[in-house]
Parts: sequence; C-alpha cells; structure tokens
Amino acid sequence: MTTYQAAVIIPSRGGAPKLHYPLDALEAQTEKNFQVIVVLDGDIDNSAAVVQRYIDRGRLNLSMIVFDQNQGRVAALNAGYRAADAAILIRCDDDIEMNEEYISRHIAYHQEQPRRAVMGLVHNIFPDTPHAKFYGHYRDQRFRDDAYSSDPAGWWHYWAANCSMPSELYHTVGGYDPRYRLYGWEDVDMGKMLADAGAKFVLARDLEVRHYIAATTTAGKARRALFSGSARNIFLEKHGQDALKPIKPSGVWGFAVRFMAQFMTERSVNYLGNLVDWLAPRVPAQIAEKIIALVVESSSYAGTRYPHRAQKNF
Repeated sequence: MTTYQAAVIIPSRGGAPKLHYPLDALEAQTEKNFQVIVVLDGDIDNSAAVVQRYIDRGRLNLSMIVFDQNQGRVAALNAGYRAADAAILIRCDDDIEMNEEYISRHIAYHQEQPRRAVMGLVHNIFPDTPHAKFYGHYRDQRFRDDAYSSDPAGWWHYWAANCSMPSELYHTVGGYDPRYRLYGWEDVDMGKMLADAGAKFVLARDLEVRHYIAATTTAGKARRALFSGSARNIFLEKHGQDALKPIKPSGVWGFAVRFMAQFMTERSVNYLGNLVDWLAPRVPAQIAEKIIALVVESSSYAGTRYPHRAQKNF
C-alpha cells in the first residue's frame, strides 16, 4: 500500500527564482493527499534554502533530494520517482504554475481508467523580448493548436513537463533512460516507452498550465534546439529509424537551413541569436519571424547532423 494518492516530482537546477511558481500553487490545491519531492540537480543558487522555507511552513508533504553535483535531468527525475510513496506519479517542472484543481484532476483521470498516461500542455509565458514578440507567442500557440488537433495515436510525442502515470507503469518501463545525459528527448523517449507498454494516452485541455519559459531569447531557444537535435539521434538509435519521420529540409527554405547548419555551434548559435534579436525590431515583422525561425531550425538540424557539437552539460 502507498501512503499518498499522488506524488509530484519537481526536478530543478538553478531554480531558486522560479520554484515559488509550483510550490505556491501546490500549497493551494483542493486535494491534500499528495506528497511533493523536489530534486536539486546540484545546488548552484541556494535553491535548497528556498525549498527549506516551504518545508518549514508545513503546508505541504514536502521533501528534498540534493545532488552534490550536476547529474542531469534524467538522474533527477529517476531519483524523485523512485523515492515517491504514491499510486500516481506527476511530473512537474520548476517553472510551471497550475490551478487549484491540478492534483485532483490528474488523479481523476487515472481513477476513470487504469494504465493511463495523462498529459497537460504548457502555455508559455514570455517576458517582453524581440524573440517573444516576433516568434515565441505565435509558435507557442501553433504548437498547442497542432497538438490538440493531432491523431491520438501520436500523443506520446507530447509527453513533457506536465504529465502523470501510475507508479506501476513507471516501474514497468524501467524509468527515464540515462543515455539522455544532456538536454532533450528524455520525455519523448518516456512517452514512446509508455506507448509500447500499452498505456492509454490522455491529452487533457483542463490540465494546461502556465509555463514561465526559460528560453526567452533566440540564442536560448537555438541552443536548446541544437542540443535537442543531437539527442534525437539517441532516440533513433534506441527505437529505430522508422520511429520518427525523417528530417529532410527541401526547397529554398530547406537549402537555407542546411547551409546555415554547417556553421551552427554553441558559440555561433549564441552570437547569431543575439544578432537576430537586435535586428528583429528593425525589420518588418514577417522578416523578423523568418530570420528567427532560420536560426532555430538550422540549429536543430545541425544537432541532428553534427551531434558532437552539443557537448556541455545543460
């Protein structure tokens, strides 16, 4: 028997300025029978003191795991999941803010039907930056529209920062794969493993949450795209080349993406991203969106073609 109906696992690195978003929201939940486990992947900004203040307030069944040094998000997730003492395991990033019915709704979806994999999308909240104005808001809305209208058979692709599963399903698939040591694709990989294990996916509109996004500049978005493109290769090596549609940029746009990808490294991505954000307010909006998209998409393609370029811990 488990002690709690649900456990919320929050992996974090450098989360001191943002952990208040999920922790304040979790204190306000209508459902009280749940635990919260924050896993700090190396405490680089005194995040432990922030979590300790919430522990001392005593409004949550809250505990903390602190790694001595950076081990990566997968290690943090697995540590939290394995420490949980609950029937339902909820993944929650350290920069999302949910409404007061968040826990109760996750639990309700699992009570309706066993072996469910339940997901809510995130609504990205941007500061006022050129990246957000000319690219971020539009792409975020399009991503959510595309997801809600997509074929349920492919919903496992959307497994990410706001999701839940029964604890027995987590143990059946063996946890998050440690091969995803840097940034990206550990969540999609988990979604694929759950699908292969026969989980029934739910993409729930009423579980959508606010996400105070970290990638607020083109440089930040493109760097993540570079690392994510690299991690995609790990996924294909594991699940086979047929598990995803091949990436084949075509036409004039495809030529531009392939050409730019030749020069995309962590250093050049940062330089070009900052340059584009300076340029974007000075050109027509449609052109601004295109040049930002070119930097992001060519960075992603570079990651798939030259995975060795994504080397540093994220």
